[in-house]
Amino acid sequence: MSNDNEVVIEKGKQNDLKMKVEGKEGEPTAAFKGASWAALLVGVAAYLIGLFNASMELNEKGYYFAVLVFGLYSAVSLQKAVRDKDEGIPVTSIYYGISWFAFIVSISLITIGLYNAGSIVLSEKGFYAMAFVLSVFAAITVQKNIRDAQRARERE
Repeated sequence: MSNDNEVVIEKGKQNDLKMKVEGKEGEPTAAFKGASWAALLVGVAAYLIGLFNASMELNEKGYYFAVLVFGLYSAVSLQKAVRDKDEGIPVTSIYYGISWFAFIVSISLITIGLYNAGSIVLSEKGFYAMAFVLSVFAAITVQKNIRDAQRARERE
């Protein structure tokens, strides 16, 4: 496939022509990439707006912000290490172990922080937990999409 979007014409069952646009092999669709970015932006924005409007001390807000940033970074780092290892790209065992450790610590920090937060009502705790999980999952997906798109470009 030489073009980014090659037009393929197929004959349907009733001899009418149908047009289909094909992307590069292995590249995520634009809809999936857009949905992933939207989920990341919605998750992070919701989490940060919640923190901004929260009636907690500034040091507590800083803790939850740092946990979000740490969680996003550790999730992307772990996804990269796991995928590199799966694809036969050399990954040192120390980096692989640290990636898992950092991800587990970030999940533990948000869990312990929300469990012990006395100034936050239960519904807010659920909101922060869900926004955190959405953000982390979306960050992994966005990173995967970027890598898949890059690999598809390199195959040309």
